Amino acid sequence: MKTNMKFLPLIIILFLNFTVGLGQSKIGWINSKVIMEKLPEAQDAQRQIDNLVAEWQAELAKMQNDWQKKYQEYDKKKLILTDQLRAESEKDLQELDKKITDYRNKKFGQNGELFTKQNELMKPIQNKIFKVLQDIAKDDDYDYIFDKSGDVLLMYSNEKYDLTTKVLERITTFSK
Repeated sequence: MKTNMKFLPLIIILFLNFTVGLGQSKIGWINSKVIMEKLPEAQDAQRQIDNLVAEWQAELAKMQNDWQKKYQEYDKKKLILTDQLRAESEKDLQELDKKITDYRNKKFGQNGELFTKQNELMKPIQNKIFKVLQDIAKDDDYDYIFDKSGDVLLMYSNEKYDLTTKVLERITTFSK
C-alpha cells in the first residue's frame, strides 16, 4: 500500500488535467538533487553536517570499544568473581550500554541533533530554491512543477521542461 501512495499526487494531478482540460496545464520538473549538488552553500552545509557526523561516530565507536573491552574483561573473570562483584560488573556494562544507546539517540535519533542541524543548515537553502521555483512558475505560467529526485516517479520527462538549470541560474543571480 505504501508504494501505491507515492503515486497519489501524480494521479490527482492527472485527474485534474482531464477534468479541467489537458491543453490548459503547463507542467515542468526539476532535479533538486542536482541543484543541491551544484550550490556552493549547500555543499558547505553538507560538509559541516558530514564533519559533525564523523565526530559523533568516532565518539560512538570509542564508547563501543570501551564497552567491548570491559565486557571481555568481565567475561574472562566472571567464573572467579563473587556474586556481588559479578552483579556490579553486569550493572556497569548495562549502564555503559544505556549510555551508548542514549548518545546514539541524542545525536542520530528521530529528533536528534543531526536532524536539528540538517534543518538549521539546509532549510534556508531549500526555502531559497522554493522561492525561486515559485517565481519561475509564476513568470512562465507553470501549473505544476515536479521534483524528479523525490518520491514522485516520472516515467517520462521531456528535457525541454527541465527547469533545474533555470532554478540554478536564478539562485546564483539571486544570491549576488
